[in-house]
Amino acid sequence: MRTSICDIVVVGVGGQGVILLSNMIGKAAVKAGYSVRGAETHGMAQRGGSVVNHIRLGCEFGPMVPVGGADVLLAFEPAEALRHAHFLSRDGIVLVNINPILPTTVTTGKARYPALAEILTPLQGLCADIKSIDATELAFKAGNPRTMNVVMLGALSKFIPLREEELIKSLSDSVPAKFLEVNRRAFELGKREVEL
Repeated sequence: MRTSICDIVVVGVGGQGVILLSNMIGKAAVKAGYSVRGAETHGMAQRGGSVVNHIRLGCEFGPMVPVGGADVLLAFEPAEALRHAHFLSRDGIVLVNINPILPTTVTTGKARYPALAEILTPLQGLCADIKSIDATELAFKAGNPRTMNVVMLGALSKFIPLREEELIKSLSDSVPAKFLEVNRRAFELGKREVEL
């Protein structure tokens, strides 16, 4: 059994593919010989509510990443990154998709969505590094905007102890064959984005 410990918190809003991505990571980790613990919390996910998944690789304890313990905060939505920043370790990294999903209060004019700098600046003092990714645009470039979560998986692949081929196999097992090529392109674009 592999013993490298890695705690990941994946956050976003309903419909962005947080749960699917978390399941892909978990399946890849199990096949790679890790003990895996995980938990998901979501409110009105089908209505665009907050979705939070905890994934613990090589952990022998509970499924929830402790406050201040996440090696990686993978955020599909910028405000969700800030909302869940308390999970970050000082040595951790944030991978954040810079495209917001505007809540109803913003679209109706009752609230203001913060500027990206207002979200990223407070995060800088909480962790070792932030990688801002235009994952939505990269998903369009791959050929399907619904692959944004796979773009983020590609970026994540550079920061967790799972091999790329393990993640690709899990991806292949998780999406219909007719969508595999576009998802593989999305994965590659995400991976390349953090290599630059």
